[in-house]
Amino acid sequence: MTVNLLDFDLEGLTAFCEQLGEKRFRAVQLFRWIHQKGASRFDEMTDLAKSLREKLPSVCTITPLPVLSRQDSADGTIKWLFDVGDGNAVETVFIPEDDRGTLCVSSQAGCAVGCRFCSTGHQGFSRNLSTGEILAQLWYAEHFLRRHLNSPERVITNVVMMGMGEPLQNYGALLPALRTMLDDHAYGLSRRRLTVSTSGVVPFMDRLAQDCPVALAVSLHAPNDALRDSLVPLNRKYPIAELLDACLRYLPAAPRDFITFEYCMLDGVNDQPEHAQQLLDLVRRHGGRGVPCKINLIPFNPFPDSGLRCSPRAAVLRFGQVLNEGGVVTTVRKTRGDDIDAACGQLAGDVLDRTNAAKRLAQRRQTIEQPVRVVGRGPAPVKEGQA
Repeated sequence: MTVNLLDFDLEGLTAFCEQLGEKRFRAVQLFRWIHQKGASRFDEMTDLAKSLREKLPSVCTITPLPVLSRQDSADGTIKWLFDVGDGNAVETVFIPEDDRGTLCVSSQAGCAVGCRFCSTGHQGFSRNLSTGEILAQLWYAEHFLRRHLNSPERVITNVVMMGMGEPLQNYGALLPALRTMLDDHAYGLSRRRLTVSTSGVVPFMDRLAQDCPVALAVSLHAPNDALRDSLVPLNRKYPIAELLDACLRYLPAAPRDFITFEYCMLDGVNDQPEHAQQLLDLVRRHGGRGVPCKINLIPFNPFPDSGLRCSPRAAVLRFGQVLNEGGVVTTVRKTRGDDIDAACGQLAGDVLDRTNAAKRLAQRRQTIEQPVRVVGRGPAPVKEGQA
């Protein structure tokens, strides 16, 4: 049985090459061809020994994910739907800005956390993605964009693990993927430009701090346990005090001197001035010294059957003013790609009802993709006022 080389970080690829009787520098060559140059065929790898090029196809492959569809937003955002087999699909979103290009990557097919405001959670959970399936999203998007932008340089400068799924509940596959994204022989991202978002899986926040500390974004969404229990069910296992303690433990290893808290603004649920004051008190006083943080206020993106509404803009600005005046840096996330259901909380696409997913995916395969339209280069989830 052949193995998919996208499943390996450099350490894993080195071990694989040693099993074939090859030295470490061959693993580095392979790694560069795959990730830096986007090669998918061994006969392209001209600086490998001919004997190795002839040996590799019998023992390994470079297997990307099939692309079921691509949608292009009026604002330049691009969303891909990737087939991960057995009627399951995941979505990946590229967000372009003038000074950066951010890719939002999925870690699971569906999600088991079940946050009330997230359409992916309403889809249900199918399975974890493999390391290769996580990396295949970046591999495809980076080299697709280079071709269509005619760019010899890296297009994707930032990666956020904020797509479908809870990344820290798929830690075993996530860790090698992060290491590959950071590796100078692959994508060469800085730790500050690689962000893992979590709803608060406390034990694996601690492990990430030890194994591969990158930027951390915590989905908070409520200033007290009673409210967060109803919005983020994981809070019943890891309540806010435990979550903030984990944030404080993470900070000494983090590439930034603050934690980002994500807060989805829900009309009449968590957006009142008293909620803002509670949140301010929480982050300034926890543990007696507070949690150094930045807060992103995220407009809710409605989806069918959620029973929730987006907070009025005036309420969002009033909420942010309380936090800013209290000394906490607060920004309002701009909505990007909402016309193609690519905005925060919308990633469930055509697989919301998993009982009919296989039928819909088969229909997708018959769809002819339209020419891509890419506007500009660069980005990250864009914030108003401050990125």
